[in-house]
Amino acid sequence: MTAEECSAFLERASLGRLGCSFENQPYVVPIYFACKSGYMYVFSTFGQKVKWMHANPKVCVQTDEIQNQGEWIRVVVYGEYEELPEPQHGAERKLAGLLLAKQYHRWLNSLGERQMRVGDKSIEPLFFRIRIRTMSGLRATEEKQRQG
Repeated sequence: MTAEECSAFLERASLGRLGCSFENQPYVVPIYFACKSGYMYVFSTFGQKVKWMHANPKVCVQTDEIQNQGEWIRVVVYGEYEELPEPQHGAERKLAGLLLAKQYHRWLNSLGERQMRVGDKSIEPLFFRIRIRTMSGLRATEEKQRQG
């Protein structure tokens, strides 16, 4: 897939798997994201993945769309974690919230669920973005499967 095709796919996708590592130990976790202008925006709360990305900001995200075994798209992004704290990143946080609200309406529910589970109403939402450095994509179609 071309870079333009990968970007277009990422802008309509919303679920991916984030890969990060710390002290030679990989960690993969599903994330909901919104993509725009070379960044993937993510909502989270502070936990293992954020701790690890503080220590090592190099990450990858894999996302896909699977119709069946012969028709699918997969895009892999390599980039860098960037936290968006207030007040210096207020505009980016607002953009992230708007983009994520369009893509995934339950992102606030995850905050509420964690606050109830942990019993701490002071848990604050954390927005971060991944600056896309490189990406690649593959597409399989039934036609290619029949020819191969």
